[in-house]
Amino acid sequence: MKQTPAPQPIDDFAGWLNAFTQTSVLLELAALGLSVAVAWGLVAALRKALGDNDGKSIWFGRRVVDGVLFPLVLLFLGYAALEMLSQFVNIAVFRVVIPVLMSLVVIRVGVKVLQATFSDARWIKPLEQTISWVAWLAMVLWVSGLLPVILNELDQITWKVGGTTLSVRNMIEGMVTAGAVLIITLWISAGIESRLLRSATGGELSLRKAASNAVRAVLMFVGLLMALSAVGIDLTALSVLGGAVGVGIGLGLQKLAANYVSGFVILTERSMRIGDVVRVDGFEGQITQINARYTVVRSLSGRESIVPNEMLITQRVENLSLADPRINQTLTVSVGYDSDVDEVMRLLTEAALSQPRVLQDPGPAAQLANFGADGLEFTVTYWINDLENGQGNLRSEINLAILKTLRAHGVDIPYPQRVVHNR
Repeated sequence: MKQTPAPQPIDDFAGWLNAFTQTSVLLELAALGLSVAVAWGLVAALRKALGDNDGKSIWFGRRVVDGVLFPLVLLFLGYAALEMLSQFVNIAVFRVVIPVLMSLVVIRVGVKVLQATFSDARWIKPLEQTISWVAWLAMVLWVSGLLPVILNELDQITWKVGGTTLSVRNMIEGMVTAGAVLIITLWISAGIESRLLRSATGGELSLRKAASNAVRAVLMFVGLLMALSAVGIDLTALSVLGGAVGVGIGLGLQKLAANYVSGFVILTERSMRIGDVVRVDGFEGQITQINARYTVVRSLSGRESIVPNEMLITQRVENLSLADPRINQTLTVSVGYDSDVDEVMRLLTEAALSQPRVLQDPGPAAQLANFGADGLEFTVTYWINDLENGQGNLRSEINLAILKTLRAHGVDIPYPQRVVHNR
């Protein structure tokens, strides 16, 4: 293989350092300061116009200088200043500023996208540090003029893989390209998810979550194919991998595949939504997450049940808030036979209405249900629409209100009466 000549490094450090002693450096510093001020003003004005004060924003961050937009605008302005000044003076400052700004943009993009996409992952911090070290190292090599020399030397280390000749340089450039493609893919998917899930609730939240998961999966798949192609891997070899995955699903991954398919069905048909109160396999609680493989159901006691999605499809599930969030509850109260029935029914209804969680439409109702052995038995029926706030606590509050109002009006609450015969 014919070797390409190594380029000469830009190593005239004496001339470069001498350029910093020229009066033109003041002009470059003034242009740099003006670029920083203009970039800060543009980003601040744009942030105020868009009303974007979210600290998790990739573009803006918590402050004006925290996001990706500020170094990106500054890089554009700095490059424009470099092009104009290079026609009149010997450039010294901007030879360092431009690589530094490019490294800063790469670091900000990588770190912000990873934080927005995988905020709770433990491996994010080491990966962020790796991106920072690689970006700053590339900047130092670029400024010193060693980067073209090193790349040329790495290009001489080659080997053949089938009918393709690869070099270390190709592998490094392919991995960098693959990382850039995946980061851009994650950025797009994170932006789409944030846009879709904004101000969404109930069934709309579930549907948008399904769309977000589908978009992310498609983008990640396309990004992975582009990344593999950039590395130099023949994509036709993936047909063998696809066949192996198909055989694996057919032989041993039926349950896993069934859970993923069931999760997609649940999200699309909206038979269960985030926020619904369900009872499945003897466990009752509110759905807090619907993931691709499983659903998280949280009970009022704080316990969380990880339910495989296949179980929600193949087994009977009680959804207490599917078509109508209103739930009917009933209490039983016994009073003495000498009590005024009409007054008792009015007092029971008023006691139920005294609780703010009880709905007024349909309102509570009291009925004489039975002539008991110890007294008259009344049932109090009422409706609520916030089952997620609990049932037992409201039942206790209504019982206390009934007890107080009956005692206040002198209504007798009989004790059980038993007749004992001695022989």
